[in-house]
Amino acid sequence: MVRIEAPASLESFRRFVIFSTCRSYAPRSYIDDSEIFAEREESNGGIYVEAADKVTLKKVRDVTFVNARDVLGVIYKSKSGNTDLKWRQIRRFNGKVTGEVSSNSLANLSESGVLTTEWVREYLKGRIDGNN
Repeated sequence: MVRIEAPASLESFRRFVIFSTCRSYAPRSYIDDSEIFAEREESNGGIYVEAADKVTLKKVRDVTFVNARDVLGVIYKSKSGNTDLKWRQIRRFNGKVTGEVSSNSLANLSESGVLTTEWVREYLKGRIDGNN
């Protein structure tokens, strides 16, 4: 597992959660809408969105889609328990992601824009060189 602490936009973290949980079955319009988030009960690897205004839209499989505005934080835990992340708002749509991630989640963090490809490359280089 890798410990991360990185600045990230709310949108990039929202996409990470969708990529990690429900990309294959989420309605396309939900994926493209920056106000729609995925939530999941804690017993299945919890995902929770803390927002000033939140409305439940639809449940698909084990994911509940919500429309959220004025998001203050997002908590994400993978079903496997190998990834545990928190996004906290710093200013409006920008915040910071902290927590532990699996190597699997590193790819989704990079693809969604939370981590840069360069960050992942440097991390892997350090792991291969034996520096970490």
